[in-house]
Amino acid sequence: MTLIVTRALCGNFFDICGIAEQAADIEGKARYIENGMMLLNGGTIVWLGNREEGERILADNDCTIPLDDYSEKLIIPGFIDTHIHYPQTEMIAAFGEQLLEWLDNYTFPTEAQYHDIEYAQKMSQFFIQQLLTNGTTTALVFGTVHPQSVDALFTVAAALNMRLIAGKVMMDKHAPAALLETPEQSDRDTRALIARWHNHQRLSYALTPRFVPTSSPELLEKVRLIKQDYPDIYLQTHLSENREEISWVKSLYPQHERYLDVYHHHELTGSRCVFAHCLHLEQEEWDCLSDTDSSIAFCPTSNLFLGSGLFDLKAAWQKKIRLGMGTDVGAGTTFNMLQTLAEAYKVGQLQHYRLSAFEAFYHATLGGARALHLDDKIGNFDAGKEADLVVLDPGATALQQLRAANSKTLAEKLFVLMTLGDDRNIYRTLVDGNVVYQRDN
Repeated sequence: MTLIVTRALCGNFFDICGIAEQAADIEGKARYIENGMMLLNGGTIVWLGNREEGERILADNDCTIPLDDYSEKLIIPGFIDTHIHYPQTEMIAAFGEQLLEWLDNYTFPTEAQYHDIEYAQKMSQFFIQQLLTNGTTTALVFGTVHPQSVDALFTVAAALNMRLIAGKVMMDKHAPAALLETPEQSDRDTRALIARWHNHQRLSYALTPRFVPTSSPELLEKVRLIKQDYPDIYLQTHLSENREEISWVKSLYPQHERYLDVYHHHELTGSRCVFAHCLHLEQEEWDCLSDTDSSIAFCPTSNLFLGSGLFDLKAAWQKKIRLGMGTDVGAGTTFNMLQTLAEAYKVGQLQHYRLSAFEAFYHATLGGARALHLDDKIGNFDAGKEADLVVLDPGATALQQLRAANSKTLAEKLFVLMTLGDDRNIYRTLVDGNVVYQRDN
């Protein structure tokens, strides 16, 4: 076997090596290689297998390359966060409100600061570092209404050649005057950002109308036209997060029977359209999301923190809807995907749904990649995929070490890791084949 290899990693590898049509399929697609080796050519995975065979390949190709030995660690694909607000980082853990009051009292005042490019640059650096510290290598991100908020974020991500999708918030009503724009201004600013950043390196742009209550029909028509002009562009927004929000939408758009009908009327459903939350959908809305091949971001910590409701994971499977995990910082309470998966398990328990560790890690890796139509590029360790990965230390705490000693199967070990895990378990994060975060000890 002739390969060009620039780096080798050794350790225990786990991923899900195929798309699942139902939850029961996932365990059969789980791949675990103990004492394995991965070979990289720059930022691309070229081979994965057992260590002895990898060493023979290196010898046959006369390779003298860096070898990173993580023998006691677990190496998995980098986590994929399908819904997060970077300007809300500094207001995480804001007390006492549900969605609409929370926006007025905390979110909008915080986002107003991002007209200042220097401030946006500082917070972008902090935000990206938080992602990497928690093993997240790809995210779908909300900026603010200010174009400079997105310029700052993309600049930081581009310096790492990080795969990131983001967009400026678009809104022209029901928010403070400092955060409003006209539909024409939103169109101009958005198109300029797309020209500057979309498909630049590993970056993609997402049209980002915040949600229906802050969007006039004129603004949504502008979004439709931009989406029409850029067929490969993303769209991200919120849907049916809060019952009061749903009632508000019905009062604002009485001509539409359901919340999702407003988006669908403006052709804002479909491939690469990601709807966060989706907690209180009517049957027709589930069908529309499925029929249009739209995606959902499941945000358990946010849904619980704001008292919004419980996501129906079983229904998403039944309707065959693309689904990923979202931390939804700052209503969400952690950047850490392990903690997010632990809360997702509890959400399932409250609905008599048993979320297995295999399914949970699928949603946070390959399933998330599929939700973003990136499963041909990231999400598992198939040859040719991009080398974004996280090295986990399963025994980062004394409690984890004790519990691991009593864990017999891979499924149990992964479940303990996601239930007791946090940022202390992130040992290394690699983006594009390079170490971009390492734990101090």
